[in-house]
Parts: sequence; structure tokens; C-alpha cells
Amino acid sequence: MQASSQLLIVMGAYMSMVVAIGLFYARRANASSGNYFLGGRSLGPWVTAMSAEASDMSGWLLMGLPGVAYWSGAAEAFWTALGLWLGTWVNWRLVSSRLRAYSQVSGDAITIPDFFSNRFHERKKALMAVSALFILVFFTVYASSCFVAVGKLFSSIFAVDYRLCMLAGAVFVVLYTLVGGFLAESASDFMQALVMITALVAMLAIGTLAAGGPAQVVANLGNIPGFLELLAAVTPRLADGAQAVAAGRPLFGAASGYSFLAVLSILSWGLGYFGMPQVLLRFMAIRDPKRLVASRRIAVSWCFVSLAAAVAIGLIGRALYPAELLTPAAAESIFILIATRLLPPLLAGIAMAGILAATISSSDSYLLIASSAVAKNIYQRLFCREASDRQVMRVSRLTLVAIASLGAAIALDSASVIFQVVSFAWAGFGATFGPVMLFSLFWKRTSHAGALAGMVSGGIMVFIWKLLIRPLGGMLDLYELLPAFALSCLVIVAVSKLTPAPSDAILQEFDLARSASARSRRKSA
Repeated sequence: MQASSQLLIVMGAYMSMVVAIGLFYARRANASSGNYFLGGRSLGPWVTAMSAEASDMSGWLLMGLPGVAYWSGAAEAFWTALGLWLGTWVNWRLVSSRLRAYSQVSGDAITIPDFFSNRFHERKKALMAVSALFILVFFTVYASSCFVAVGKLFSSIFAVDYRLCMLAGAVFVVLYTLVGGFLAESASDFMQALVMITALVAMLAIGTLAAGGPAQVVANLGNIPGFLELLAAVTPRLADGAQAVAAGRPLFGAASGYSFLAVLSILSWGLGYFGMPQVLLRFMAIRDPKRLVASRRIAVSWCFVSLAAAVAIGLIGRALYPAELLTPAAAESIFILIATRLLPPLLAGIAMAGILAATISSSDSYLLIASSAVAKNIYQRLFCREASDRQVMRVSRLTLVAIASLGAAIALDSASVIFQVVSFAWAGFGATFGPVMLFSLFWKRTSHAGALAGMVSGGIMVFIWKLLIRPLGGMLDLYELLPAFALSCLVIVAVSKLTPAPSDAILQEFDLARSASARSRRKSA
């Protein structure tokens, strides 16, 4: 049997397991919109933790992050991973318990726009509408990054046209998400998180052995200026858009230094967690809030191992295959290259299932959350308040197909760099929802006007900084999340101070949520 056929069999078997999970949960998921969108708040601690991390990391973890390490060296990948790990810990430590309590106290909210709207007792639903629109925009971009990962995966393995592979993957994800909803997504994400971390650790061990051990890897990479330094940026020499090669070795220029501001900019990736709907919804969906401490420990441990392995795989890949991948987009295939070169086809297929797992676990989350924002928060809350659950779910499914179609259209460019696509969407969510979420949960003086102004200013600043300010370079070459997040915080405080204080009913609800959160934390200690 040909190697490609064996790979296809293994990956097909994996996809069949995912479909089986969707079918298993289909009847329960379709019982109500609450079940379909939030699983009836029935998740256990392991599923909560693992599904949150799997849906968060996506194909970016197995392709984007190793690709950055392979192309740019240790510094950017290390500081990015560190920022994400710290952000994971702080988000679970500060936000999870308070949001779980507050989302139930404030009208039993089942979506993020629902929570914001209920938190401020909205009448005209402006905050809900703006939240839903931003979710629609940024999750469409996010979904496109997942489709890019699927296209690169299958086109690299089977030498089939990238666009055909990408479209086939998009269709599979759409059909799967339509069937099972949040419960199927969370249960399969648990399994996929296990597949992802197993694939990462296995490929790290195999790659290290093939490269001659850690000492040999360090010796090989030490010849590249700044490659292993944490305060230096590697500079590949380019010729016609690709890295130049001489005598079979890639060429590099002198490394440039990393300033404190540049490190802070990269670390700011961690701020994004406070605004990630796919993670925040898991906090809201856990069955017993007292188990959030256990979930936090599981999630933080999984995140540490996975991020460390992903960065190391990219570095080891450069030592093993220094001149194989000569553009940033091609570098994101280093995990695939190591697996297919060093493993028998059946085992390589299992490793490839790790990428497929990461992609499916994220794309179904993105599509479900975006479609729920339109169906539940725009269609039902704003235009058709008498709509039945059946009508809401029908609109959600139509929206899901539309969003996936637009995401696939964006992903048609095979030169797309997953890391760059994800970084923009990550900044969008982090700056749009992160500050508003933190102030909503921890500052009772936050006003409706302050929350709305902060959300809009943060979201708009991501576009302004990315497209107009950052290209100017110099000290302005900062990851757009950092300045947009800071601006949003300032706007929330300023506008809240200048507008009337929240009503007594809102203040009492705030205290009730704080007390409920404190009780659950004491019981879990």
C-alpha cells in the first residue's frame, strides 16, 4: 500500500470518530438553543479545560508557532508562547469563576453578547449588536486561518491542489458543526486536545533524536546569527521573495536586537485571552463552578507542555532541514515535514491527525459562536423577539454556512501565513472584548456608555494600528493588541466617570455575582 494511502486511511478513521461524536450528541444538542449554543451548562472539569485550550490554539499551534520558530529563531516564538501561557493562567485565575457566576446571575446568559447586554440591563441592545458584529467579523477571519491550515496539510501530504483541499476541509467542518452544536464540539475538543499534545510531544522526541540530541541541535543552530538568543531577531537573506541558499545552506544577515518595548509587544499576546469568546464560553458552560480550580490546573499544564513543544519543534526543524522551507508560509509546514520524513506512514497519519484535530476543534468553535451571535443576538433579540428555538437554530445554521463560505473565500490564497492571520483576529478579540470583560467583572462603576465606547474604540484601533500606524516602523512597530487594549481601558474609565453611575439594580447584581464567585472559590479551595 502506498504511503499516501496509509496516511489517508488513518486520517479518514480519525475524521470518522469526530463525526460519530457529532451524531451521538445531535439529539441532545437540538433539544433547545441553550443546549446547542452552551450545552446546558453541563461540562465537567476535564472537558471544560481541554476543550477551551484545543479550541483556542487551533492549527496555529502545530503549524503557525513552529513556523515562526523555524523562520525567525527562538526570540519571537519564545516570548509569544510565554505571553500566551501567562495569559492562560491569569484568565483562568481571575475571570473564570466570576464570569461563571455573573453570567448566570445576569439573566442566565448563554452567549458573550448576551452577557454584556444583561450585565448593563440594556433596553436598546446597542452593546449586544456591536458585540455580535465584531464577533462576526473577527471569527470569519479566524475561520479562514483554520481553512488555510487544512488546505496546507492535505496539499502537502497528497500533492493535491491547495484550493480543492481547503474547500473540502471547510465543507467537512461545516457539516460536522451543523449536526452536533456545542456539546459535540466540546466533547470532540477534549479528544482532540489529547491528540494534539500527544502529537507534539512525540514529534519533539523523534525530531530531537534524529537531529543527534539537544547538544547537537544547539551546536547546529549556534552557527545562525541570533537564532537561539532571546533578545535578537534573525534576518534571513531573501532573493526573489525566498531565502537565499548557497552550497546547500540558507543564508542569514546579521541579527538585530530586541528592545524592551518589542518584548512587551510580543508578550501582549497574553492580553488576548480576556476577550476570547471560545474560552470564555467554557467558563460559562461548566456544570459545577467549584471545579474551575481543577480545570485551571489542567488547562495551564496542557498549555505549557504544548507551547514549549511547538517552539522546540520549529527550532529542531531548522537544525534537521535548514534549506527545505524558504518562505514564512512554507515554514509553517515544518511539523508535516518532520512527521512524513521520520515516521512510517501509519504513524505519520496519526501525527497529521494532530493538525487536523487542532483545526477542527477551533473552526467549529468559531463558526458556532459567530452564527449564534447573529441568530440569537441580532435576529432574535433585535428583529424577531417572538422567534422560536427552531427558527433561531435555522437562522444560526444558515449564518454558519454563510460565514464559512466567506472564510473559505479569504483562505483561497495559498500564500497566506497562518500566524499573521491569527495574530490579527486575536488582537481584534483581545482589544474589543478583553477590557470590557475585565471592567464588567471587577469594576462596579463601569457604565453602559463606558463599556460601549471602550468596545468600539478597541476594535477600531486594531484596524488603525495594523493598517496605518504600525507600517511607519520604529517605536510604532508594536503588535496592535497592546495599544488597542490600552486605549480601550482608558476610554472605559474616562467615559464611565463622565456618565451617570449604574443603577442600584445593576450594583446589587454585581455584588450578588461577586459573592457567588467568592463562595464557589472557597468551596473549591
